[in-house]
Parts: sequence; structure tokens; C-alpha cells
Amino acid sequence: MKRPRIADLAREAGVSVATVDRLLNGREGVRGETALRVQAAAERLGFHASRLIAQRMGPDLPELRFGVVLHKQGQDFYRAFAEELARAVAAAQGVRGRLVLEFSASQSPADMAGLLRAMAGRCDVLAATAVNHPEVTAAVEAVTAQGLAVFSLLSDFAQGVRTGYLGLNNLKVGRTAGWMMGLAAREPGKMAVFVGGHRWHGHELRETGFRSHLRECAPHLAVLDTVVNLETRQLTYEAVLALLARHPDLRGIYVAGGGMEGAIAALREVGAGEVGAGGAGAGGVALVVSALTPDSRAGLAEGVVTLVIDTPLEKLCRDLVALMASAVRDGAWPGGVQHFLAPDLHVAESL
Repeated sequence: MKRPRIADLAREAGVSVATVDRLLNGREGVRGETALRVQAAAERLGFHASRLIAQRMGPDLPELRFGVVLHKQGQDFYRAFAEELARAVAAAQGVRGRLVLEFSASQSPADMAGLLRAMAGRCDVLAATAVNHPEVTAAVEAVTAQGLAVFSLLSDFAQGVRTGYLGLNNLKVGRTAGWMMGLAAREPGKMAVFVGGHRWHGHELRETGFRSHLRECAPHLAVLDTVVNLETRQLTYEAVLALLARHPDLRGIYVAGGGMEGAIAALREVGAGEVGAGGAGAGGVALVVSALTPDSRAGLAEGVVTLVIDTPLEKLCRDLVALMASAVRDGAWPGGVQHFLAPDLHVAESL
């Protein structure tokens, strides 16, 4: 296709060629709403100077501070999350976006609640990953009373108080993990499930969906008591080795949150990850994890990991920034909003 010209852009935006020319050359006389219309048209057409138009508009656009609180700063998943957030905020349309990003020192309710309260006054809208706990709910109530819209990310919290939730449908994610286990583990045996903690609402839903699917569709697989790993590599590693020693009929492991690196290392160490029939390892152990990282990608290639159920971070961040900007511009939605994204499913053959 031919590259769009200034005349094409003017026609698409419903303005004159002279208006587009003034905007491209940084001359005065273009109203803010007209400039926004031209920028949107440039994005639609793939106009070669769309980035320049955004730069020309920058000084006249209102600044919007996007506050985000995450945890586990050292994990690959959250580092990638932070990078995608920065890109999405920089590309925000109609505002000069500024990212105010903080990482919680731990997943304790007190630490998370304190950080949420501290964000009031530093940002215009707030999103966070946090446990579902009365202290966190009280903190959300406090900052919303000051006019700050709050979005929960990945794992819901403060239902009925927060403005909205963005992430996967965690009940369906758990059922998807159970579905894969039913395919991979053909012999009767045991299943293990790991969660980061009992206060992670998303992990609780994933565990519920996992158990529900196996009860319904794979009754030959018995799910053991849930293991809490605090989303840490070492605890997961030690727990997997202990499970393998205690349960020779262990058929599968589902790590519903973080800490999957420990499970991958343990299965690799004992050789249970060698590729066998049905997608499980040679020892009959299938492994389903929750993020595509360098570790899980290597695990897939080696046959240690059976399935990765990943969050599409680029889309999540893009949608989050749009919803946060809308919340500031239009106010909170009655009853809040739930914005579910479709997960990305990865197996070895899809690499």
C-alpha cells in the first residue's frame, strides 16, 4: 500500500491540509481537541510522522500520573511487567503520562497497605498487585475517599471498594491447568498445587478451578493438600523434592503463582522432566506454570514444563493505561469493572 500523505491524514481527521501542516511544523493556531483528532487519525492510518505529532502536542497536553504498586521486584515476570508499564504510559494518548512505580518490600498486608496509602498525593490514579486482606481493603477505602480510583491487577482485592480489576479469569485459568493435567497424566496418581499464600484471591480461584476440573473430568487424579510457597524459588524447590520422595505416584505439579523456578530446578535435578508419553516427564510428572520467562521457556524446550499459562503483559498494560485515564476523565464506574484478558498458552511445540 502507498504511504499515507498529508492530504490523506487531513481527510481522515476532517481538517484542512493547512491545519495538519501547522501541527507538523509546530506552529501555533491548532486547538487541543483538533490536535487530538489529527493524532488519532495518524495512528489509524499509520502515518509516518504520528510520533512527531504526539511530540508537538506534548507541552499542551495535561499531565497524568499513573501510580502502580507491584511486588517481587527481583522476579523476571515483574521486571517485564514494569518495562511494559513504562512503554504503555509513554504511549498514552491525549495526556502526558508519567509512571510512578513502587515495589512492595513483601507480600504482607501491612506492607502493601502502607504503600497504597503512601501513594495518595503522588499519583492521579492507582493500580496494584496485592493480597485480599482487611488491612488492604481499609487502605483502598482511605485513598478512594481522597478521590483516587484504584484498580486491582492479576489478583483481585477490596471487591466492592476498588474501581476495577484487570487480569485473567483466574477460575478459568485453574480449570485450564486441570484440563492439561488430565491429558498429560493418564495413570492414576497424585497432583500437587502451589499457591503464593492463602490471601491471594487469584491463586485461590486458580486452585478452585484446578480442583473442580479434576473432580469432574479426571477423578483418577487426587489433589494433595495445597502447598504455600510464598512465591519463592527455594521453598518451591525443597517442597517439590519432598513431594517426589513421599509420593512415587506423583503425576503432576501446578504452580499457580510465582516460585516456578524452584519446581523446574527440582524436576530437572531428579530427571523427572525427560520427555515421556502424554506430555509428562519420564517420571510421569507434568508441570504447569504461570508465566513465560527465560526459565519456563528453557523448561518447555527441555520437556520439564508441560504448559505455560501466561498473562499478555503488553495488552494488559495498554488496556490498564486506557482504563486508568478514563477513570480520571469520566469518574469511576458504578459497581466497578472487571476486565478479563485471554491467556497466552505455550507448549514446547509453540516455541
